[in-house]
Amino acid sequence: MKLYNTMTGKKEDFIPLHDKEVNMYVCGPTVYNYIHIGNARVFIVFDTIRRYLEYKGYKVNYVQNFTDIDDKLIKRAYEENTTVKILAEKYIEEYFKDADSLGIKRATVHPRATENINEIINFIKSLIEKGYAYVVNGDVYYNTIKFKDYGKLSHKNIEELLSGARIEINEDKKNPMDFVLWKAEKPGEPSWESPWGKGRPGWHIECSAMAMKYLGKTLDIHAGGPDLIFPHHENEIAQSEAVNNVPFAKYWMHIGYLNINNEKMSKSKGNFFTVRDILNHYEPEVLRFFMLTAHYRNPINFSPELLEQAKSGFMRLSNAVDNLKYLFEVSKDREPVEDERSFMDKLKEYEKRFELSMDDDFNTADAIAVLFEMVKDINTNIDGNSSKELIRYTLDIFLKLSSILGFFYKKPDLIEDEIKALIDERENARKNKNWALADKIRDELKKQGIILEDTPNGVRWRKI
Repeated sequence: MKLYNTMTGKKEDFIPLHDKEVNMYVCGPTVYNYIHIGNARVFIVFDTIRRYLEYKGYKVNYVQNFTDIDDKLIKRAYEENTTVKILAEKYIEEYFKDADSLGIKRATVHPRATENINEIINFIKSLIEKGYAYVVNGDVYYNTIKFKDYGKLSHKNIEELLSGARIEINEDKKNPMDFVLWKAEKPGEPSWESPWGKGRPGWHIECSAMAMKYLGKTLDIHAGGPDLIFPHHENEIAQSEAVNNVPFAKYWMHIGYLNINNEKMSKSKGNFFTVRDILNHYEPEVLRFFMLTAHYRNPINFSPELLEQAKSGFMRLSNAVDNLKYLFEVSKDREPVEDERSFMDKLKEYEKRFELSMDDDFNTADAIAVLFEMVKDINTNIDGNSSKELIRYTLDIFLKLSSILGFFYKKPDLIEDEIKALIDERENARKNKNWALADKIRDELKKQGIILEDTPNGVRWRKI
């Protein structure tokens, strides 16, 4: 298995620090609003990578934090006339609603900054003791000049970063690139006691402290969006390696940008979409499918037209699953014949090709292409005369591979027993020539997204 390492700028063999165990930290949301579709791409991609690592037999210790104290939270809480704590709790709950609907598995740990204040303070104390941080009027700053490798992740030296960054003028800093570790208390803001006076942590320090607490001094994988390479991840490296004197992470992974109609997503341009906005019009699995149709490192363009294409594409896969389930019910319980055994062997080759795609830097686009080829072959080789063993084997492999991508996790609004009961009631109505009741049941099912199809083998249903 190979993955692209942002640090080295090339694909590398994936060899975790501990045999069959992966420690993975993915930067989570700042919980002052609903997550947007750019967030969703990050969380869907790394959820898929986690799923594949687990499929390959690794135990994945997956940590994704919540930033629940930040300037944005303070501003939003003031605007809504509430507290930062109440606001954070609200949007953490809303995050889980969106993430669950998208099939994103819960992390092993979801730490919060406010629940790790002691760890953050102790981390800052170590930086001060080692000469990497300094105190000015209750604020604590990191001295970037002191860390010789600053800029190694973004592949820029201090001079380049200075010229290319927007830096607030702050006379308290020794150097313009220095960043805050601890902010002195301001009136009306949440604060905690510290050796430097009451205050609150800066953004970058929380991830260094929590990563070390839950995963150790060196991670296997640290990941996030492309906007985090600098300054967030660069600053995490400077903090963590100054304290621990070992590499902070073995592999750094970042996704490509998500654009809206070929433009950067921006509230000021009116092209800003939350996940909730999209899920008001599309099934969650369609959005997940869309996000995985491009390689994670490539930019992806989001538009209504492309989402419609994704909907059509996902329905091809979904219909294949529904068709196999239906054929299994009407098929014959007999031993597979020679041609069917040969097709089973061919399905194993598809499985190998799927794995080869995922082993090549988690290429979900090529993995999805393999699923579409499987569907075409399945439609040609399996019908109502096929053996139950062949159909079950085919369905099992297809669902196993699909589940790695997080597909087919959502149950229909009506459970299958209820659907079948309504179909039976409709059949009885038709036998009794009660066409009004039969039509009413068909219409009710259609409202639930269930289409009925009359076939020579009986009535079958599928989702739309």
